[in-house]
Amino acid sequence: MENKYDKIDLQILKLLQENSKITNLELSKQIGLSPAPTLERVKKLEQNGTIESYHAKVDASAIGLNVRTFVLVTLAWQKENALERFVEKIKSINEVTECYIITGDADFLLKVVCKDLASYEQLLFKKLSQIEEIERLKTLMTMSKVKKEKVLPFEYE
Repeated sequence: MENKYDKIDLQILKLLQENSKITNLELSKQIGLSPAPTLERVKKLEQNGTIESYHAKVDASAIGLNVRTFVLVTLAWQKENALERFVEKIKSINEVTECYIITGDADFLLKVVCKDLASYEQLLFKKLSQIEEIERLKTLMTMSKVKKEKVLPFEYE
């Protein structure tokens, strides 16, 4: 894949990942362009889908969401339209914040965020285990976070 980003575009991407609230004026100073072409470049990165969105990163524990788990899901492939039906059902469960198709010991990896163990238990028994397309679930309970990077690992220089 050819690199369609020049050095300035890459600087913009790095700076916006570090602080999406940076003003266009401050951004332009840091990359060495005037504000108008800086804004033009940011708009181009938004329009081509490189910059997907801007949002607040909320501390889950600060709002009482203290349980984070990863769940390995193995599908019952013999069920008709198992993949499509599973994906449709999982999209409607708010506590599932991310869902990936994976290879290895399972078919999917879910990231789940809940208030406490009791709510996770309810989610597990009342919602997840009721999805008939699931053959097996395996919960991986997180204890504490040791690393969470907000800047993607890319050569920005």
